[in-house]
Amino acid sequence: MTVTEDEPGRKDGDGTNGTPGPGDPYVPSARRIERERHRRARARRATLIAALSTLVTGAALYLVVVNAPGWPRTKETFLDAHYAREAFPKVLEGLWLNVRLLLVCGAAVLVLGMLIAVARTLRGPAFFPLRVLAAAYTDFFRGLPLIIILMIVVLGVPALRLQGVTVDPVLLGGTALTLTYSAYVAEVFRAGIESVHPSQRAAARSLGLTGRQALRYVVLPQAVRRQVPPLLNDLVSLQKDTGLVSIGGAVDAVRAADIIVGRSLNYTPYIVAGLVFVALTIPMTRFTDWVTARMDRRRAQGGAL
Repeated sequence: MTVTEDEPGRKDGDGTNGTPGPGDPYVPSARRIERERHRRARARRATLIAALSTLVTGAALYLVVVNAPGWPRTKETFLDAHYAREAFPKVLEGLWLNVRLLLVCGAAVLVLGMLIAVARTLRGPAFFPLRVLAAAYTDFFRGLPLIIILMIVVLGVPALRLQGVTVDPVLLGGTALTLTYSAYVAEVFRAGIESVHPSQRAAARSLGLTGRQALRYVVLPQAVRRQVPPLLNDLVSLQKDTGLVSIGGAVDAVRAADIIVGRSLNYTPYIVAGLVFVALTIPMTRFTDWVTARMDRRRAQGGAL
């Protein structure tokens, strides 16, 4: 029998069973269409439930706060629009100092932390004193609170009246931040170095590389890539802690807010400074999360880090 027109349920190029041929567009089955419809319905339902629960929680928190006995006084002291408008430009001007400290101290911390981590992982009895000094450095500066280190450096160094030593609170505060965070970053780098399998170093040596070349070209690149997320987290913490340099008199965002608070006895500038720091920190945090998720996906797929 000769077919002159397409029969129901068949396409051009069909076989005898009515399935589409190689050149025909893909047509999902009824079961797949139903599965996709069910998945979209579940997603809409989950989004609706999340939105409703968020709305209810927000409304409950709002009612608890505004109905508190001290809310009118708290609103006047911490959320005054007049002082917020006055403080905002001054806080932004001071924030530029925090950003510069983050960039300079962040670079110095990465370099110093890497040197300390390498010193702690050097092999051989000749390097024993260097390993001890590096371990003592990390133990000492990780054990002391940052605020104490800042006071010692910012207030103690000028008291010594040493010739040629700066008394600038910005430089001294940056030095204290670098000393403290380099100890934390050194441990991050050291963990990355020790996570590289010894066979990598042995393979590099078998190819004719020296111990220093194996460390530089084989071990360190792998170690750094593996430790990118915790390094970014340390930089986020450093960005927040740059506000502590204000204890030495440096006019950063926190100090600018403190000056207005001291004159007005209204604490709204502190809220403005805090929100500015949050606005600066959130993009860095989201970027860290994105890098971590990307590395996890590549690791799960068996790709290179």
